[in-house]
Amino acid sequence: MDIYKQIAKELGISQKQVADTIVLLDEGNTIPFISRYRKEVTGDLSDTQLRDLDARLTYLRSLEERRDDVLRLMEELGVLTEEHRLALEKATSLQAIEDIYRPYRPKKRTRGMVAREKGLKPLAEFLLAAPVSEQEIEAYLAEFLPTLETELAAEEALFGAQDIIAEDMSDDIKNRKLIRDDAVRRGVMESSLKGEDAGNYSMYAEFSEKIRNLKAHNILALFRGEKEDVLRLKIVLSDDYNVESIARGYLQKDSAANVYIQEAVEDGYKRLLLPSIETEIRNALKEMADEESIKVFSTNLEPYLMQPPLKDSVVLGWDPGYRTGCKLAVINELGEVLDHATVFPTKPREDIDGSIRVLRSLIRGYGVHVIAIGNGTASRESEQFVVDFIRNEGVNVQYTIVNESGASIYSASPLGNEEFPNLDVTVRGAISIARRLQDPLAELVKIEPKHIGVGQYQHDVNQKQLSSALEGVVENCVNRVGVNVNQASRSLLSYVSGITPSIAKNILAHKDQIGGFTSRKEILDVKGVGPKTFEQCAGFLRIPESSDPLDNTAVHPESYEIAREYMNQDLRRLDVKKEASLAGVGELTLKDIFEELSKPGRDPRDELPGVLFRKDVLSIDDLEIGMELQGTVRNVVAFGAFVDIGIKNDGLVHISQLADRYVKDPSEVVKVSDIVKVRIIGVDKERGKVSLSMRSPSRN
Repeated sequence: MDIYKQIAKELGISQKQVADTIVLLDEGNTIPFISRYRKEVTGDLSDTQLRDLDARLTYLRSLEERRDDVLRLMEELGVLTEEHRLALEKATSLQAIEDIYRPYRPKKRTRGMVAREKGLKPLAEFLLAAPVSEQEIEAYLAEFLPTLETELAAEEALFGAQDIIAEDMSDDIKNRKLIRDDAVRRGVMESSLKGEDAGNYSMYAEFSEKIRNLKAHNILALFRGEKEDVLRLKIVLSDDYNVESIARGYLQKDSAANVYIQEAVEDGYKRLLLPSIETEIRNALKEMADEESIKVFSTNLEPYLMQPPLKDSVVLGWDPGYRTGCKLAVINELGEVLDHATVFPTKPREDIDGSIRVLRSLIRGYGVHVIAIGNGTASRESEQFVVDFIRNEGVNVQYTIVNESGASIYSASPLGNEEFPNLDVTVRGAISIARRLQDPLAELVKIEPKHIGVGQYQHDVNQKQLSSALEGVVENCVNRVGVNVNQASRSLLSYVSGITPSIAKNILAHKDQIGGFTSRKEILDVKGVGPKTFEQCAGFLRIPESSDPLDNTAVHPESYEIAREYMNQDLRRLDVKKEASLAGVGELTLKDIFEELSKPGRDPRDELPGVLFRKDVLSIDDLEIGMELQGTVRNVVAFGAFVDIGIKNDGLVHISQLADRYVKDPSEVVKVSDIVKVRIIGVDKERGKVSLSMRSPSRN
C-alpha cells in the first residue's frame, strides 16, 4: 500500500504535503510546532489536520506491520498461496487482513478441529466435490471408514464432516462479507426491558432501528442500558435469506449430499458465523459511536478552554452545598487567594443573616467585582441568595454560573494539596471555581480533560482514545495562546510543545533559583532542555520581563533576525508576498511575524465573546411561550444544544430549531460558551424541561 497516496486521498490534501509532514513528524517535531512554524513545509495544514494525518499514519503503519506478520506466519505454516499474497497486498483494513488469516489462526479446540484430527477432511471434500447419489455416499463410506485410525460409525463420520464444512463455511471471506453487507443494508437493532422499571431508558423500552441509522448517542445509551442490566439487546439479520445465499454456493444440483450440506450450513451459520459477525457488528458500532462522540467532546472542549480570561477583576468563588455549607474564596487579579469563608444560607441551617454579614464583609473588604457560582448541588438556592443579596444590598456586583465539573477531583489531587497544603479540600474547590472564571485555560489544565464534562456519555467511550484526543485539544489551545513562563503552573507548562512534566518541574525550579526568567535564552539553562526541546517550546513561551520585546510574542527565536528588520516599519504599507521574496523567507511565516509585530503580546481569546453575567434569576414558573432570552451554550450534542437561560436546568434547542435552514451538524451553528438569543417554544414544569428555538418566529 502507498501510505502517502492513501492518506492524501482520505484527507483531501496533496501527496507532497503528506510526505513532507511525515518527515517532520519522524524527526520528532510536535504538532503545535509544525502547525505554527513549518507552514511552508506542510502547505499550511491546521493542527486538526495534522492530528488526523498523524492518527492515520499510526494506523496504516500498524496495518503494514500486521500485513508483514500475517505473510510470515502463513508462509511458516505452509499455507501461503499467490492468491493469499495478492489479497493481503490489496487489504486496506486490519479486518480484511484478519479475515484472510482467520482459517489458519490458532484456535481453541473446536468440533471441526476434532473431526480433522479423526481424518474426516476427505469425507467433507467428497460431499462438496460433485453431485452424488445416496448409493455413492454409502459406497464411499464403506471404502473410507476402514482407513481411519479410529473406528467410527457412518453417522458419526458424517456428523464430523458436517462440522468441518460448517467451520470452513464460517471462515470463508465471501460468506462473512455477505453477512456484514446484510447487516449494513437490512440489519436492525432491537431493545426491550429486562424488568419493569425503565428508569432513564424509557425511550429504549421497545426500540427498533436499522443499524445503519443508529446515532452515536443511541448506541452508547443502548450499550449502557445493557451493561446496567436494564435492557436486552438483539441484532436482527435476514437469517433465512443469508442461509439460503450461503448454501447456494455449496449445494450441488440433484445431489444426495445436499441434505448434509444444508444442515452443516445452517449449523455453521447459527453456531459460528452469526455470533462472530454479531460481535463484529457490536464492536464496529461501538468504535463508530466512540469516534463520533469523542469528536463531539473535542469540538465542545476547545471553545470552553478558549473562553476569554476575566482580567483586572477580584473574583469570589462560591462552591454551593447544603449540610456542610457553601465555601467561599476570594482571589485577586493574579489569582492569589485573599480570603475564604463558609456560609450556610441553604438547608438545613438557612442562616441567611449570618451569610449576608460574611458575604458583605468579603465584597466590601476586597472590592469583589464578580461572583462565580459552581453549578453543582445547591447551586440554584445559592444563586437565589446571591440575587437577593445584590438587590437588597445595592452592590455593584455581577454573578455567573461556572461549570464545576472536575473541581472536586482537583481539590483532592496531589496538585491541589501541593498548591494549598493548609486549606480544606472544599475551600480549594471554591478557589478553582473562581479561577475557572478568571482564566479558564490556566485552571482547567490542572485536571484530566475528560473530567471537564463537555459531552454526553464520556464515561462510556474508549477512555484511552478519549484522553488522547482531549489532551490534543488542550495542547492545541495552550500553544495557540502561549504561556507566561514566570506565572505558569507546572500543569500548564506540561502542555507546551516539547515540554514534559519533568522538564516543567525543572523550569519552575530554575525560575525560583534565578528569581524569574528575563529572556528566552535562559530556558536553555534549564536541566533537560537541549537545542531540540528549545526549538519546540521557545516560540510558545512568553517572557514579558525580557528586554527583548520579541520574547513576549509568538515569533520564534529562529526568526528574530528577520523580525527585527521590520520592527520599526509601517507594516500596513508593505506587501507580504514581495517582502517574503526579498527576505528569503516563507510568505506564511512572514505573515505571522507581521501579525505578532502589529499586536505584540496579543491573546487570541480576547477576540472571542465573553461570559454572560446576570443580576437576576428566573424560575421555570416565570417562563412563557414566545418569551425571548439570552443564554449561554453549555453543551453541544448530536441532536442539538443545551443552553443555560438562568433556570435550574438547561433548555434544549433541538437540531431542527437551531436555524432557519437545514442543519446536519449542530457544531456548524453553535459551540460551547456561545451567547445566543433563544425563544421559549415549550415548557414542561413537571419534568423541569424547556424547549427552545433559535429560528425566526415566522418559521415556527
